[in-house]
Amino acid sequence: MPEVVFSVDHSKSMRDQAVPGHNRWHPDVPAAATVKPGSEFRIECKEWTDGQIGNNDSANDVRDVNLAPCHMLSGPIAVEGAEPGDLLIVDILDIGPVPQVKGDNCGEGWGYSGIFAKVNGGGFLTDYYPDAYKAIWDFHGQQCTSRHVPGVRYTGITHPGLFGTAPSPDLLAKWNERERALIATDPDRVPPLALPPLAEGTLGGTAAGKLLDAIGADGARTVPPRENGGNHDIKNFTRGSRIFYPVFVEGAMLSGGDLHFSQGDGEINFCGAIEMGGFIDMHVDLIKGGMETYGVTC
Repeated sequence: MPEVVFSVDHSKSMRDQAVPGHNRWHPDVPAAATVKPGSEFRIECKEWTDGQIGNNDSANDVRDVNLAPCHMLSGPIAVEGAEPGDLLIVDILDIGPVPQVKGDNCGEGWGYSGIFAKVNGGGFLTDYYPDAYKAIWDFHGQQCTSRHVPGVRYTGITHPGLFGTAPSPDLLAKWNERERALIATDPDRVPPLALPPLAEGTLGGTAAGKLLDAIGADGARTVPPRENGGNHDIKNFTRGSRIFYPVFVEGAMLSGGDLHFSQGDGEINFCGAIEMGGFIDMHVDLIKGGMETYGVTC
């Protein structure tokens, strides 16, 4: 097994971990660990809502989920020698739910899918499905079944919903300006066209005091994909995949989470994957000056 560079206790909130992760994109979130180019390592990840959804037969927890602290990300992982303008190579070596454990925490032998309520988050089909729904899925190796969807058993394609590098200050300002302008075109839309920075619920790793306040004031929410990667939600981004992330800050500051046991072609109901906590093993390397070499612009 590769070295674990970011570990979590799934019985605790991400805020209460020995080294907490974060839930906003910001250049000043402190590194949780450092690796060398060419390294192979493991990152452990909490379920994206930080344990708000339970293994039960009620969808009230999906209906009432607090989205302010989402998504919970593991990292940032600094890569030695990474500089703005480089490309960070990330290879997914392995990924799965919490190994060898069955328990109450999401990823410990089970996960869930759901439909967000129109009154809290909504989805792209919210006019047709305005109420919250939830299905619990039990894991059997690479297959899963659900007591809420009887007669179905299928093989999942495990993948991370969300990974990316930290934005530079200029790129973060560009995102915030662009997304505020988008929100202004239809401010009452459900689901919203974008989410502006929100201090409530902000977690900035080990940041505290004025630094944490700054992350809360300007940090980008994690819902969309952006120039840094972000919320890909690509079902085939699984074992054997290679991705090239632009580097915008010293160390690249790679973070991720939102692990999925499986998913269709996107998440049209906003919780359309089978969500889980778990682990991801990866290899990283650098292409120095890769953005210029390969014409990557942001």
